[in-house]
Amino acid sequence: MQTLNCRGQLIDLSKPKVMGIINITPDSFYDGGKTFSEKEILKQAEKLLSEGATFLDVGGYSTRPGAEEVSEKDEIERAAGAIETILKSFPQALISVDTFRSKVAKKAVEAGAAIVNDVSGGTLDAEMYKVVAKLKVPYILMHMRGNPKTMAKLTKYKNVTIDVLKDLAEKIALAKSEGINDIIADPGFGFAKTRQQSFQLLNNLVLFQNLDVPILAGISRKSMIYKTLDTSAENALNGTTSLNTIALLKGASILRVHDVKEAVECVKLFENLKS
Repeated sequence: MQTLNCRGQLIDLSKPKVMGIINITPDSFYDGGKTFSEKEILKQAEKLLSEGATFLDVGGYSTRPGAEEVSEKDEIERAAGAIETILKSFPQALISVDTFRSKVAKKAVEAGAAIVNDVSGGTLDAEMYKVVAKLKVPYILMHMRGNPKTMAKLTKYKNVTIDVLKDLAEKIALAKSEGINDIIADPGFGFAKTRQQSFQLLNNLVLFQNLDVPILAGISRKSMIYKTLDTSAENALNGTTSLNTIALLKGASILRVHDVKEAVECVKLFENLKS
């Protein structure tokens, strides 16, 4: 049985869980600027928790392709401030901080975050593994090449599934050797992958169970959906639900989403396949 130790609470992942997104950024691809004030942050947190989110993922730096640089100071203020705000009203909330900077991760966990979600898998901050190991929190290790500004050009693979699996396996081994106990792997849909490569990864997601860690699928409203359907991120909920269902069928343990209610319904229906 796969479990995560989040602030002393054991989360059982034998039933998939949903992670709701709260972006404290003016330029995220879908919800940029929507949750910038304290009032809006609390409103969004309450909505996601009431709809059944197990985790809230708080980010102060947009990692969409071509995203602008954010200073470490600004990112800390955004992320740690939002985490403190949420936990004052919802002290039981399990919050992950979406950052690739170890100093931001440290400040966020000190503010009450229970998980570190690193889109770079440790490649953009050499101190990240050591810091997370000291913080004793679960670590979401995602596959990416380059950084948000350069990743769109770094999509050459011999075989995208094998290459991403190999890279994640190496990084998981390294993170464990540094002392991180709870690791979740994320294939990084859309991060240094073409649309077709992202679909190949999703189709082969069952192979990622060989990593022997829980798998997170972050597909929500991404361009692999809305560009394929010739629509927009705003109109990509139905496509998101379709691909989230496929991710569950292929072994995902956590769905990271903008729309919690629909993802929770996916999990509920999926669980009934087993009964």
